[in-house]
Amino acid sequence: MIQDIIIAILWSISPFGEAKVGIPYGMFRGLNIYLVFVVCFVSNVLVFPLMMFFLEKVNNYFLKWKTYKKSAIYVARKAKVGSGDKIQKYGFWGLLFFVMIPLPGTGVYAGSIATYLFKIRKREAFVANTIGIFFSSVIVWVTTLLTMKGIG
Repeated sequence: MIQDIIIAILWSISPFGEAKVGIPYGMFRGLNIYLVFVVCFVSNVLVFPLMMFFLEKVNNYFLKWKTYKKSAIYVARKAKVGSGDKIQKYGFWGLLFFVMIPLPGTGVYAGSIATYLFKIRKREAFVANTIGIFFSSVIVWVTTLLTMKGIG
């Protein structure tokens, strides 16, 4: 049980899944469905401050290396093309809805990068990301629950 909780947490903080993977993993492993929701949601929320620290402090150091800089520019361009117009146009609400969509490439990692690139106020962005993660987690949680019960 503890191992499954840890794995659900790791999925929830991973850029390869976030809570969109952590929640179904925990639920399908037979963990308490409410515990899974809370643990995965909170774990996913904690990514935002970590990402902001990385982008503001560590990123500048790594930009000295050509390979990293090339990759960072590629990610920035993809972020601007994929969501930039909507987030810039709608600000808080654009960021919230972007993070809320439970699809690959959306979520707190992309929301953090958008916050950094578009210079959105961190407190406002944190609230938008948290609300977006909450609704995304609810969508995934309900969908997983209905799937497990054979409805859907």
